[in-house]
Amino acid sequence: MAVFKGAGVAIATPFYEDGSVNYDEFKRLIDFQIDNGTDAIIVCGTTGESATMTEEEHMEVSRFCIEYVNKRVPVIAGAGSNCTKTAVDLSIDAAKAGADGILSVTPYYNKATQDGLLQHFTAVAKSVDIPIILYNVPSRTGCNIQAATAAKLCKEVDNIVGIKDATGNLAQTTKMMQLAEGAVDLYSGEDGLVVPIMSLGGLGVISVLSNVAPKETHEMCQKALDGDFAGATEIQLRALPLIDALFSEVNPIPVKAALEMIGFKAGPLRLPLTTMTDANKEVLERELKKFLGK
Repeated sequence: MAVFKGAGVAIATPFYEDGSVNYDEFKRLIDFQIDNGTDAIIVCGTTGESATMTEEEHMEVSRFCIEYVNKRVPVIAGAGSNCTKTAVDLSIDAAKAGADGILSVTPYYNKATQDGLLQHFTAVAKSVDIPIILYNVPSRTGCNIQAATAAKLCKEVDNIVGIKDATGNLAQTTKMMQLAEGAVDLYSGEDGLVVPIMSLGGLGVISVLSNVAPKETHEMCQKALDGDFAGATEIQLRALPLIDALFSEVNPIPVKAALEMIGFKAGPLRLPLTTMTDANKEVLERELKKFLGK
């Protein structure tokens, strides 16, 4: 059974001005997501600024999210690293805390071979007994899980169950689904490709858009799951200008600005991420209001 179906939010982490985690505002963000139909929460991913958290901080944020959600929806903990031992440690801690699954990104900077990826992800999977969703985002990691590698991992490692596909390469995605023979739970990692990926058998999205538009993102996925691809496509196309604005600068710079616009204290970004430019912010605010109808 899939860890979740529908719209999973890659939730942002709110910070105080001194850079510490604003847990009170994090509660508000979590409740906003659940109240508006989000199907799962993915904590400590790219959007959550996990790359600038210490290992202990990373574990604390994941634990807090798991405890506060309290099984209202599944929580998938980001637990990847370019060091296999660190990825194992983060995964073990998340599993002990009660995570429903792990999101494990490809090792970045090291640029592992496909054999290295097989060994890395197998080691992570063997360390826990909860489901693992692979995260393939070569634009950020410099490392691509090839179609055959993803299919092999999902077919041969019991608790590697799926993949967040942020390659933007639909030909590769199609090949992977053909090779996997039904063994891969596929999630879009691109808000602009949710419906195309779900048409290939995808179960939903792990979404940046959902931070500010949870109801609409859930509705888009649910329509696709129900076979109403015309309805899902209408939402997908209408959302594209906002999606473009949310990625006009590197994620999560725009989405934290967007959260501020709709009334959340998302707080500052941690360096090396910097404040959004005024010109891009103006476009983002316009498209946000247009999409949300406010």
